[in-house]
Amino acid sequence: MSGGISQLFRNNRAWAARMREADAAFFAKLAGQQAPQYLWIGCSDSRVPANEIVDLAPGELFVHRNVANVVVHTDLNCLSVMQFAVDVLKVRHIIVCGHYGCSGVNAALMKERHGLIDNWLRHVQDVYQQHLPVLEGIDDLKAKADRLCELNVVEQVSNVRRTSIVQDAWARGQPLAVHGWIYGLRDGLLRDLKVTAEGQAPPA
Repeated sequence: MSGGISQLFRNNRAWAARMREADAAFFAKLAGQQAPQYLWIGCSDSRVPANEIVDLAPGELFVHRNVANVVVHTDLNCLSVMQFAVDVLKVRHIIVCGHYGCSGVNAALMKERHGLIDNWLRHVQDVYQQHLPVLEGIDDLKAKADRLCELNVVEQVSNVRRTSIVQDAWARGQPLAVHGWIYGLRDGLLRDLKVTAEGQAPPA
């Protein structure tokens, strides 16, 4: 896009005008409250805009994004977002959403070196090691990367379930489901990986 930073301000003014034209009270209502039902934990990839791909307006989706949609118990940023979403906003669904063609997953698979990010992607390499027999049995590199993208989501869903945040919510009977999805860059479609958990204790 031409115009540099100033273009972003022009885009913003045009967008705000469109929102007011569609609903004159849009921003007044938005400023009044935040009551989303969903927490989206997704990848930082610029091609995966959370609100847009599920067609939700601002205020309807609480979002945390990082490289390769990883959830680890030492990441206080992610855990703080989760706790605010569950304990304060009372979301009813946590969605971990990966995507095919994830550069972070591909870098982990190929053991590429990029500097500081290598330490973060070690978590994805751990997923690879956990599922070594399955992944080593896939000869096609793209198919192997796609499968690792899926398995990474499954593992992160398990990590979400194991957090004290989710366990405490379930213990007090709070309605909360954890889902694992994956997004296709080539067709724009979401796929449910069928690992939804609702009020279940994690495996030992």
